[in-house]
Amino acid sequence: MAETITINGTTRHEQYESLLPQLKSLAKEPDQYAALGNIISALKYGLGFFWVGAYIVKNNELILGPFQGTVACTRIGFGKGVCGHAWKDKKVVIVDNVNTFEGHIACSSESKSEIVLPIYGKSGDVVMVLDIDSDRLADFSSVDEQWLGKVVNIIEGIVNK
Repeated sequence: MAETITINGTTRHEQYESLLPQLKSLAKEPDQYAALGNIISALKYGLGFFWVGAYIVKNNELILGPFQGTVACTRIGFGKGVCGHAWKDKKVVIVDNVNTFEGHIACSSESKSEIVLPIYGKSGDVVMVLDIDSDRLADFSSVDEQWLGKVVNIIEGIVNK
């Protein structure tokens, strides 16, 4: 069954507010990868981000999972790049200008700013990260961190079934 995503509002806060119930509906899909793929697509196209994807922890590295956007890095080491840093430190990382982030892994020269959020498993360990890139500098704020934290809660519900 195809879903249609409708975004209302002019501020990012209003847009997240209208998107969140739709993401919760998409999360009802019983297959983890199908649900995650649709949520990622809804984030990318609903909010107009450059790239959105999940990296899954496997054998002490992050492996590319469902994503929407340009071809991406397939493997990221623990503590490497923005994603590996968020995984290692178990915290949200917002980078206003990826070119100033020491150790940034440039999957696309079009990416200018980034936010990465850790996603936790039942054990409390990071099991994946949600990575969102923008083609604009300083595109992410505390508003994104707050609302994407709610998206992470939805994703945690999917991966911890």
